[in-house]
Amino acid sequence: MTNAMKKCKISDLLIYILTAELVGVLSSLFAGNFGDTYLMLEKPPLSPPGIVFPIVWSILYALMGISACIIAASDAGKNDIQSALRIYCIQLLVNFSWSIVYFRFMALWTAVIVIIALLALIILMTVKFYRINRAAAFINIPYLLWVVFASYLNIATAIIN
Repeated sequence: MTNAMKKCKISDLLIYILTAELVGVLSSLFAGNFGDTYLMLEKPPLSPPGIVFPIVWSILYALMGISACIIAASDAGKNDIQSALRIYCIQLLVNFSWSIVYFRFMALWTAVIVIIALLALIILMTVKFYRINRAAAFINIPYLLWVVFASYLNIATAIIN
């Protein structure tokens, strides 16, 4: 266990995880009935069943919260921590907006722009986290990979629909 993880109090850890999870829950609420929308769209190869998405996203939001707690509890300089957590919050906001753009408004090409911006922010966040705590950065690799996959799905779906 890293030193920063030891410093991350359980109450803080729960707050970070619950905050990230809340972003996902609120996004899905504002997105509307995404299950029906997902079913009606033509899907590209490798598209998983709809049930996979909430499971994966729940895990990823928890990992994001854990990594943010590690950063917040690190011994890095205050400015470095604030800068990294600012990018974390911005990427969470962009993440929040993607489902709404995609499912609520069915703006598939606009959602492509949003998810590419999200991908860039995740990379930036991971780099900033890496400079502070490698474990916090590595925890976000599944998130990065999933959003790369989601980008493929979004682009391919926009093309075929």
